Parts: sequence; structure tokens; C-alpha cells
Amino acid sequence: MANAKYAKREEAKHGKPQAALQKKEVHKSPISKGWIILLAFVVCGGLIVELLRFFF
Repeated sequence: MANAKYAKREEAKHGKPQAALQKKEVHKSPISKGWIILLAFVVCGGLIVELLRFFF
């Protein structure tokens, strides 16, 4: 009984085999959405201001 208990405890430490996991790999952007929006605002906002100044 002690050997079975020990084997069960050790098996739990090792985790599950790779075949049992099969998780989908989620691709995460290295830059957050907030920084992308801020960068787009700075670039496009500056462009819009320059176009307005050019025409008026």
C-alpha cells in the first residue's frame, strides 16, 4: 500500500504526458493593443493635422 501511495504521489508530480495536453498555441502580440492604438493615434493624428493645415 505504501508503494502504491508513493507511486501515485510521484506520478502527480510529473504531470500529464504531451499527448494528453494538446493545447492550442495562442499567438500573443509582443505589443499590447493600448500601445498600438496610441501609436496609430499619434501617427494618424499628426497626419490629419498636417493635412488640415495644408488645405486651410
